[in-house]
Amino acid sequence: MSIYTIGYEGLDMSSFLTLLRQSNVETVVDIRELPLSRKPGFSKKGLGETLNLNGFEYMHVPELGCPKPVRDQYRSDANWNRYQQGFLRYLAQQDEVIAEMAGLVSTSTCALLCFEADYNYCHRSMVAEAVHRMNAMPVLHLQAAMLKKAQPETMDLAFA
Repeated sequence: MSIYTIGYEGLDMSSFLTLLRQSNVETVVDIRELPLSRKPGFSKKGLGETLNLNGFEYMHVPELGCPKPVRDQYRSDANWNRYQQGFLRYLAQQDEVIAEMAGLVSTSTCALLCFEADYNYCHRSMVAEAVHRMNAMPVLHLQAAMLKKAQPETMDLAFA
């Protein structure tokens, strides 16, 4: 098993679901503090319904989202190093939730979800690394480039 991460930026719902399915993901763990999106279908309610209709479990774990003061500082100064330091300080206080995630990814193939396409500039990579330190499972970042061409007749997707 691995710890997967995924960002939905640049993916439509069909491609997002296909990438999850091709990677044998069972549970999507939404680690956005506020699970809202301007992108249709990716806010908490609609996303959860669509994932459930397609055989995936959906969990929202706001404790693993980036706190507003850290996000606001990054919007203000665009300093990635400062963002990382602020988020890692916050994450260091989330041992109990990280331990729960380490247990979950040991029993279900999970993908940690956030928005950004580039995991190098997303807090999900730091969360995945924290989980990895607890259970030593490898981290794999799912990306649009990993999508395999699927034949339309093999794609059986449902939308909420």
